[in-house]
Amino acid sequence: MMAAVLYTLAGAAAEQGDASIDFLLFGPLRIDIDHSSVTASMRPLTDDEHKTMFTKLSAYLGSNLVQLIDRPDEPYVFRLHRDRVYYVSEPIMKQALSISRPNLMSLGTCMGKFSKTGKFRLHVTALDWLGKYAKYKVWIKPNGEMPFLYGNHVVKAHLGRITEDTPEHQGVVIYSMADVPLGFGVTARSTVDTRKLDPTSIIVFNQADVGEYLRDEDTLF
Repeated sequence: MMAAVLYTLAGAAAEQGDASIDFLLFGPLRIDIDHSSVTASMRPLTDDEHKTMFTKLSAYLGSNLVQLIDRPDEPYVFRLHRDRVYYVSEPIMKQALSISRPNLMSLGTCMGKFSKTGKFRLHVTALDWLGKYAKYKVWIKPNGEMPFLYGNHVVKAHLGRITEDTPEHQGVVIYSMADVPLGFGVTARSTVDTRKLDPTSIIVFNQADVGEYLRDEDTLF
């Protein structure tokens, strides 16, 4: 049965000062399929799982989160497989239904993983989408790229630019000065406070970076 799911994200929006996200209407996220096949390979997210994931994504995308759902090209869906959430086009998802669970390694883009306690953690593999629709951005100088890609936080001395009016404790995407997404994190201070800091002060806490493809290649996928 076709169904639409309504999620209230007013709490997350209020924390970001983004009044435009009173709610998001997502749907249809379920389609008429053989549910025995889904059980064997992958399944749609539950309402609670959707809400948890969308709240996490909205911390980085703000109102741009709707761009992941309301696409002009073709419908995309979120599917859960082995505790990981995949963002995949509906045609590819339908083809993947014929693959048994042991043989299906991944599909589409892995956005993150649910822990055993139900918390959702974004993975660096979601960076392409975060980088495309991020609301707040930080650019780091060339001499700051290598430290960041080794998993370190961003310090004031390595700051190139930052989006104006970025709040404290805000999700941001980190770019090189050439606009290449390098990772994402959470601001330690607001844009205004950052200007007052000394060069060694942390301005962004590293949450994920593309260096993980080498450091964590055995566990990332």
